[in-house]
Amino acid sequence: MSHSPAPAGFPRRRLLTGTAGLALLLAGCTSSGSGAAAEETAAQEDRLTAQVPVQEAVVAAYDAALAADPALGDAVPDLPGQAREQLDRLRAAAPRATASPSPTPPGPPAGADVRAWLRDQVSAAATAHAAACVETSGAGAALLGSLAAGLRGHAAALA
Repeated sequence: MSHSPAPAGFPRRRLLTGTAGLALLLAGCTSSGSGAAAEETAAQEDRLTAQVPVQEAVVAAYDAALAADPALGDAVPDLPGQAREQLDRLRAAAPRATASPSPTPPGPPAGADVRAWLRDQVSAAATAHAAACVETSGAGAALLGSLAAGLRGHAAALA
């Protein structure tokens, strides 16, 4: 059985590969999608920016709860710091976000279970971050999902 030598010239496979590569290159160089991408990027940043006050409220809730029940700080010493770190990460991801004046939640009602009140505040913020995560993509979605999951962990620790 003899194989005939490949015909001289330009191989068809190389031609198809080159054509596909050229098509991708040209598609990437068109400007019609760049405006849409910029709009989507701005919308993503707006979604993250809208979540900054939510996380600021969590930090303020921790401050109010610790003021109402200082012993709570001994029970969950790492959680207030984690909430602040989450806020810092969120602010870094949303550079247009400006620090709001310290949101002061009403604080736990007199005679109420401070821990339960704080758990409710944290759970509400986790729900808000999770809802915003669904409308976000990429790194923004990962960040909001991480914040929501972290706050769910806080709520479990406060239970």
